[in-house]
Amino acid sequence: MSNISFMDSLLDGVAVEWKALSELGELVRGSGLQKKDFTEKGVPAIHYGQIYTHYGLSTSKTKSFVSPDLARQLRKVNQGDVVITNTSENLKDVGKALVYLGEQQAVTGGHATILRPGSCLLGKYFAYFTQTSEFFGEKRKYAKGTKVIDVSATDMAKIRIPIPCPDNPKKSLEIQSEIVRMLDTFTELTSELTAELTAELSIREKQYNYYCNRLLSFEEQELEWKTLEMITTSIASGRNKVRTTEGAVPVYGSTGLIGFTNEAAYSGNVLLVARVGANAGRVNAVVGSFDVSDNTLIVRPNEAWNVRFAFHQLAHMNLNQYAVGAGQPLVTGGLLKSLKVQLPPMSEQERIATVLDKLDTLTNSISEVLPREAALRQKQYEYYRDLLLGFPKPEEITA
Repeated sequence: MSNISFMDSLLDGVAVEWKALSELGELVRGSGLQKKDFTEKGVPAIHYGQIYTHYGLSTSKTKSFVSPDLARQLRKVNQGDVVITNTSENLKDVGKALVYLGEQQAVTGGHATILRPGSCLLGKYFAYFTQTSEFFGEKRKYAKGTKVIDVSATDMAKIRIPIPCPDNPKKSLEIQSEIVRMLDTFTELTSELTAELTAELSIREKQYNYYCNRLLSFEEQELEWKTLEMITTSIASGRNKVRTTEGAVPVYGSTGLIGFTNEAAYSGNVLLVARVGANAGRVNAVVGSFDVSDNTLIVRPNEAWNVRFAFHQLAHMNLNQYAVGAGQPLVTGGLLKSLKVQLPPMSEQERIATVLDKLDTLTNSISEVLPREAALRQKQYEYYRDLLLGFPKPEEITA
């Protein structure tokens, strides 16, 4: 079913008129609220920056508050009003809308505009419309600035919004409410799925950590401690300043897999340890041909240290705790060589590695599914949102 035929079915033949936002409600520009004004309790306050960093599409509770004395000087936000951002460092966050559903009157300040919807506009319907590519294109026309982007309240008022059945406010709000209901339902389903996958991931991670603690503690065994230098053939830093291109050979850096190249600088069944930065100490296991950036240490276990066992053992040790330097944490090859680990017989190493590999695979499978599923659901949501809000303009129908 096409976009237009779907909307025809939903609208049942009623007219749709694109109206300037100024015709659909009262627009009031805020002023005067700064972060330093926040208090632990008091009058609910909505800061423009929080609209694109903290809130979703609507809220009944505010993150921040201000004193009653200051609140008397600020613009008021009533239940059902929409607070719109006018300023941001990027165009995406300009024009982001937050519907306030709280019973207690709130306040807002500068860089935000309050929309008090009139009889033909539902606040949440408008908020959903601000997420569309149509709205994005319109606000781009009025955007000013480079480092800081601003769309003034005056220009925001010029943006046209599609209003079904504008001559019958009751019918118009019923249609808008149905569109909002469907989008709310889809958003809720997406959130539920993400929450389920996140909960499952948490369970898997706890299981893996539990068995790591149990299998790698060796508290009841008298095992000799070995330095890594004694159970490796080499621990050395990668030497390449890699520029990744299209290819078949994986390239690793401090964050893990960072790309592919056509030239293999190294090969083997080895461990890679991030040497520098916030991820210093992160461990990856690699088999076959590969390349690395120069901020990665290559650890090659010898025949006494099973490489999969070594991977779990080092990862469980949290090598980041041994990093030196505050501004730029560093794990050196010399430090790794001096670290000591307990080494059970090879058959025990293999058994432990097999158990932990299975748990690690289950955990990683969820980790990989979660972002893919979230991206898929987001695309589905955007498709149906644009379908429900993709009203043709008069000039498009004429054409």
